[in-house]
Amino acid sequence: MAPPDDEGKALEGKLDDKELERKMKKDQKAKEKAEKKLKAQQKEAARLQAQVTSDGSKKSEKKQKKKDADDENPVDFIDPLTPPGEKKLLSHQMAKQYSPSAVEKSWYAWWEASGYFVADNSSPKPPFVIVLPPPNVTGALHIGHGLTAAIQDTIIRWRRMSGYNTLWVPGIDHAGIATQVVVEKKLMRERKLTRHDIGRENFVSEVWKWKNQYGGTILTQERRLGASLDWSRECFTMDEKRSNAVTEAFVRLYKEGLIYRDNRLVNWDCTLRTAISDIEVDYKEIKEETLLKVPGYDRPVQFGVLTSFAYPLEGGLGEIIVATTRIETMLGDTAIAIHSKDERYKHLHGKYAIHPFNGRRLPIICDDELVDPSFGTGAVKITPAHDPNDFEVGKRHKLDFINIFTDEGNINSNGGSDFEGMPRFKARVAVTEALQAKGLYRGSQKNEMNLGICSRSNDVVEPMIKPQWFVSCDSMAKQALEAVRCKKIEIIPQQYEQDWYRWLENIRDWCISRQLWWGHQIPAWYVTMEDDQLKDMGSYNDHWVVARNKVEALSEAKGRFSGKKFQINQDPDVLDTWFSSGLFPLSVLGWPDDTVDFRAFYPTSVLETGHDILFFWVARMVMLGMRLGGDVPFRKVYLHPMIRDAHGRKMSKSLGNVVDPLEVINGISLEGLHKRLEEGNLDPNELATAKEGQKKDFPNGIAECGADALRFALIAYTAQSDKINLDVLRVVGYRQWCNKLWNAIRFAMGKLGDNYTPPSTIVVHSMPSVCKWILSVLNKAVAKTVSSLESYKFSDATTAVYSWWQFQLCDVFIEAIKPYFFNDSEEFKSSREASRDALWICLDTGLRLLHPFMPFVTEELWQRLPQPADTCRKDSIMISEYPSVQEEWTNEQIESEMEIVIGTVRKLRSLRPANDKNERYPSFALCRGSDIAATVRSNEFQIVTLASISSLKILTEDDAPPAGCAIDVVNENLSVYLQLQGALNAEAEIEKLRKKREDIYKQQSILSQKINASGYKEKAPQSVQEEDMKKLNSLMEELKIISEAEKDLDQLIDGGN
Repeated sequence: MAPPDDEGKALEGKLDDKELERKMKKDQKAKEKAEKKLKAQQKEAARLQAQVTSDGSKKSEKKQKKKDADDENPVDFIDPLTPPGEKKLLSHQMAKQYSPSAVEKSWYAWWEASGYFVADNSSPKPPFVIVLPPPNVTGALHIGHGLTAAIQDTIIRWRRMSGYNTLWVPGIDHAGIATQVVVEKKLMRERKLTRHDIGRENFVSEVWKWKNQYGGTILTQERRLGASLDWSRECFTMDEKRSNAVTEAFVRLYKEGLIYRDNRLVNWDCTLRTAISDIEVDYKEIKEETLLKVPGYDRPVQFGVLTSFAYPLEGGLGEIIVATTRIETMLGDTAIAIHSKDERYKHLHGKYAIHPFNGRRLPIICDDELVDPSFGTGAVKITPAHDPNDFEVGKRHKLDFINIFTDEGNINSNGGSDFEGMPRFKARVAVTEALQAKGLYRGSQKNEMNLGICSRSNDVVEPMIKPQWFVSCDSMAKQALEAVRCKKIEIIPQQYEQDWYRWLENIRDWCISRQLWWGHQIPAWYVTMEDDQLKDMGSYNDHWVVARNKVEALSEAKGRFSGKKFQINQDPDVLDTWFSSGLFPLSVLGWPDDTVDFRAFYPTSVLETGHDILFFWVARMVMLGMRLGGDVPFRKVYLHPMIRDAHGRKMSKSLGNVVDPLEVINGISLEGLHKRLEEGNLDPNELATAKEGQKKDFPNGIAECGADALRFALIAYTAQSDKINLDVLRVVGYRQWCNKLWNAIRFAMGKLGDNYTPPSTIVVHSMPSVCKWILSVLNKAVAKTVSSLESYKFSDATTAVYSWWQFQLCDVFIEAIKPYFFNDSEEFKSSREASRDALWICLDTGLRLLHPFMPFVTEELWQRLPQPADTCRKDSIMISEYPSVQEEWTNEQIESEMEIVIGTVRKLRSLRPANDKNERYPSFALCRGSDIAATVRSNEFQIVTLASISSLKILTEDDAPPAGCAIDVVNENLSVYLQLQGALNAEAEIEKLRKKREDIYKQQSILSQKINASGYKEKAPQSVQEEDMKKLNSLMEELKIISEAEKDLDQLIDGGN
């Protein structure tokens, strides 16, 4: 007996013999059935191709995706780990969804390692140079830096791709006051010591330690934004080369008579005990009596109050009443000013008032420039040493300048023994009480005012006279004015030119000394001679020598004070940070040395910064650059808007509305936002307010948006030329748009296929009309983007790129070509091949067009595109060629036809019932004229596809309008009908037509007003008048069509009743 297995096989053989004929017949029937089924499928496919809809293709794609999902390996969708600095390794399959963190990983390190950011100072290419405004060494990346980086990197990447030798120089500012404050707080927090406890040398050493450990992290953060800076040229305003440049500039300007030392009024910070620049003064608007916390005071201080008091007049002539918001400064009053024509005080000309606390005689002076006789009492107290206006009055009338404050803000001996040693705001109360006691107090009232507060210390700024170093600005300001007037420098937006002229025409000399320890110590030495009666530094203004170093200073002192015994000491003050920043375009390129970089790259091309520092930094760079560098430091100045929150409020930690760009890039929860606030130094009340603000604006935190979306949003916002009201939701919207790009490439990769090779040339005229159209509108997008970038209209550039990708490529072209890829039928073979070529060109060109704005996602997607076989493609999109207009792609006729097609599709889609978007309905196009009929007929396939309708029948004016249809007007020559049958709501359709009529009436009214306006016929070009009449007639025709449609719908309603 055979084993069981063999027995089974034997039985199977017998069965095969018996049923062979039957099985053959069964197989034949199955084959015939399959063939029949295949024919039916082919017939159905042909029908669908004639009536194809995007919904149909989506359904088939979904089925295919479901089938393919079973065979997918999840590992194929994950990028392999890329070694640092090497080209990013991409996953075998594109991930199904865009992930910013995955896409933006590894590319920057490879770009940097490949040397793509480095400029060549011997290159024959034309140079294009930007100097990054140096952020503070103490700084963390804030949204203003994000805007600066986004704009500048867009410019640099575009110019690099356009064939320029681009240089973008990174640098860090030593930030004198800001850094000193940070390190002083650290000393106090960790060691309970002040800088005076450890001495200058040790303190400066501590600052350098802090700088080397913590400073400069902001430049690392710039990398996260994709900033393609030339890191090989990174510099610091206090490194050796920049310090030498600062010393050289000071010495040269001094020897040319442009730097001098004088007693002048400065902004004095009593907490920091230094003069501060105007830009470091914030102004708080006070509307009424207000109590504010001031550093060093236990209780809040009163502001916003105008106090009146009387000065007794000499010789028993009575009294004269004055008013002030700073009553304590009356201790330093040296005169009272009136208007020469004020009848009330004519009898007091040449008379005196008596100071009630020290008996000082105060002359009554006439100063028509200062005094407004209609304001207050018409008499003004004059404190020349503590008020800018009074300072000028004091100079005009040769008054005494009496300083009543110590550097700490206490009353000094000049203020009188009753008040000496009092802090200034405690003296405010004491002086008021003393005036009341003498019967001289005359009351107080609320007073609106702008209070100057130091942005670094939050202390109230005190105007004080101090011996300081100044730059004489008149001659340099004239050069800077002329540079803009004669267009050697162009300011963009142009509106800021008037601000430039106004400021420079009224410029004051610039105080450049600061009483700090961190910064460039002033290269001036004071010579103290043995026989000097006064030994304090600075007692004699002619004892200063300015030199590059101590040896040079000693040599000059010996020459000037020959035969005398003396010693020299360097001025302990340091230079204003803006002085070294003002030299930045010079110093970063090697000045004062005649370097190859300086010869190749100076002047730079453009200075991009915020409009708030037009004067403090931009003007000073121009003045110093022209004086020391021999030419303007840059050819153009682009001033970006200031960023506010979505509600238009200034960003403030206390409001909780500060947006950290890294939190937008990476995403953060509401709890994370709260934690950041808690780590700050807000008081409990401010913290509660700030948290509430965050909860309102970011209830779900901030979604991960990525650098590309943030950059694009910020650049798009520049249309708001003065202030940007930043809504993070708009950034989220662009992150979602990145996903749209991602899906477009995924679709394309599937349709191009693994074996597709792009052609080196294409023949446009043989392509389907939709391919001709997409290339023609791509041409326009390229032209608009380039022209917008050239004119610094960055928002227009983003609009051009976005509109083409979103509304033309994704919404129209990709949807229109889907039927060509439904199967491999011969009917669409040539269209399919042409569509592949057009699609590849669009993606390659479109990604290069978009790259300067969104560097990461465009690099990743571009790397996935197949490359032509016979061309040598660049390794990176960032060094490939920026798109330019291809004349042979331009086709105005096709664009005009597609405009009608898209208008038709839009109207048909709008007619679909809101709750029934998937149903396909028959439609009709009523064409008034053979030309419009020909256009619709030749594009019938695209209209059916894009509008998701079952059929399109063309009607002429002789045909009766179809019944049961919704109607809309495309233009005066074309109306469309959608046959909804039972789904038609006639009343709703009449309401739509009514709104359409109202809209046309509005357009008609505006156009009629324009045409009938005075001077229109004389001034408007004939072509414009003809176009306007054409529009007006078109609107009239549309009104007729609407009237006819309303009549038909009324009949339908009447018939139904």
